Amino acid sequence: MANATTASASMMNAAPPASERIQPKRLFAFIIMVFGMFMSILDIQIVSASLTDIQAGLSASSTEVSWVQTAYLIAEVIAIPLSGFLSRALGTRLLFAISASGFTFASLLCGFASSIEQMILWRALQGFLGAGMIPTVFASAYLIFPRTKFHIVAPIIGLVATLAPTVGPTVGGFITDMMSWHWLFFINVVPGIIITIGVLALIDFDQPNFALLERFDWWGLIFMAGFLGSLEYVLEEGPQYEWLQDTSVAVCAGIGFVSAIAFFWRVLTAEEPIVDLYAFTNRNFAVGCVLQFCIGIGLYGLTYMYPRYLAEVRGYSALMIGETMFVSGITMFLMAPVVGRLMLKVDLRYIIAFGLVTFALGSWQMTWITRDYDFYELLLPQILRGIGMMCAMVPTNNIALATLPPDRVKNASGLFNLMRNLGGAVGLAVINQVLNDRTDLHISRLHDRVTWGNGTAVETLNMLSQRLQGMGDSAVMAMKQLSQIVHRQAVVMSYGDAFFMLSLFYVGLSLLVLLVNKPPSMATGGGDAH
Repeated sequence: MANATTASASMMNAAPPASERIQPKRLFAFIIMVFGMFMSILDIQIVSASLTDIQAGLSASSTEVSWVQTAYLIAEVIAIPLSGFLSRALGTRLLFAISASGFTFASLLCGFASSIEQMILWRALQGFLGAGMIPTVFASAYLIFPRTKFHIVAPIIGLVATLAPTVGPTVGGFITDMMSWHWLFFINVVPGIIITIGVLALIDFDQPNFALLERFDWWGLIFMAGFLGSLEYVLEEGPQYEWLQDTSVAVCAGIGFVSAIAFFWRVLTAEEPIVDLYAFTNRNFAVGCVLQFCIGIGLYGLTYMYPRYLAEVRGYSALMIGETMFVSGITMFLMAPVVGRLMLKVDLRYIIAFGLVTFALGSWQMTWITRDYDFYELLLPQILRGIGMMCAMVPTNNIALATLPPDRVKNASGLFNLMRNLGGAVGLAVINQVLNDRTDLHISRLHDRVTWGNGTAVETLNMLSQRLQGMGDSAVMAMKQLSQIVHRQAVVMSYGDAFFMLSLFYVGLSLLVLLVNKPPSMATGGGDAH
């Protein structure tokens, strides 16, 4: 009996205090919000594998159809930092409901679009309205849960932020293959309605402050839209149009430069700035944002490079690309709980450094890429990529947001998520430029070597001529095929160069964790900024 009494007393002592318990209602509301964030991030990449189908369906040119993705990205980049102010003014419940319902309605309009102009307009609306869900989830995670539970919620939002863009091409390819491209958008409708109703019924985290709306800085919004929208356009279109040599890119660069000066002047002098940049005075937040920017380069860069290689060089369909890419997604899913446990026992800086080096190792494995690289050759690099991305992303979220005062978290979350998207935009621009320049360089070098004095080249040309006998001018056709082989080899070599560049970049980036102040232990909840 005494033992039972002792055991009961010890269990009571071990029970967490009321403030440390996660309320089931709040946990359920948070899970619903996470699904909304997943939809919003997924829709960035869900169309990437299906652009040719959308192009055919809407009778658009290749230049026009690229705007189906660009319009969404530009609108989202503008809306994400705005969410901090709107979350304080409208409250989490109202902002998330407006964002989810607006995203759902815009998705419906995208599915019914009958022209490329309509599609671009509705995609921009979809990106702008849906963007509010992303930073709101990050902010809520660090406001409504006690610090000792961050090791549970941090991997959830980290997993969604990395998994959604990674599986986007897979999901998009599968939906288009099984049904049609219209269902890339219709599939959002039912979950969107459920999410809207769920957040209206369950969210009670905070109260709105409608008085802030009277001080809304419209000039700040205009300058921010000009700055971020122009920057996104220049980064998206620059590599294919020789940067400032193209009139539209040069004009946007000029608008972006002037808007940037006006924006920074406005946010530093306005009574109620649209974005509060003073969060950057917190050293861990500032370094965390730099890390998030650089992680965005790898996250979106490799989600772009792998499918492009598989389509260009291997000739894979959208569905085949999705099946090959799914390895990283599975790895991230399995790593999420592992990272959560590690965060309780290991210094977060060591986990980030390990993640960045592992990611670099995965890229290093791809530097020897050949045109024969298939599922099994890509298996280990993709596993390393998944492990590295989760180990780098999740602790970075914690280091940047977990120690900020509660009144700074909502605004800081918008800035933090903006950095990831800007990193992705810069990464894609740099990668495209590297692929273009290195392909041209390798073509020039290979053409210099593929001469009549090169025995292998002559042998290949003779073999192609014999194979094409009786099909017209076999010599000319053989020369054309040899030129295509040279071009394909140059393209593959440029991919190897881009992967090599990324591997060096991430090894160097791992040293940045030395600038981070040691975060407090998560197991004890010490050093809580609240």
